[in-house]
Amino acid sequence: MYFIWILLAFMVVYIVRAARGPSIWDRFLALSLISTKIILLVIFFSSLQDTAFLLDFAIVYALLGFIGIIFISLFLLERVKGGIKK
Repeated sequence: MYFIWILLAFMVVYIVRAARGPSIWDRFLALSLISTKIILLVIFFSSLQDTAFLLDFAIVYALLGFIGIIFISLFLLERVKGGIKK
């Protein structure tokens, strides 16, 4: 049960970092870490409740989060750097 409180404490730190980050990349990293902690909470809750269907939601959330991170980072890279150099 302490695991939940530790993850929530880390999430508070990441929320502060996302709000006060000096650069857009710091905010983006904090949001990515919050997403990871949410996935861990869903997996932990699934093991506590002994329900396997919540693991499917965690997997889908992780895949969508990964694809979202790739697209958002490409968008931010193009916006900050002025285009992707090939």
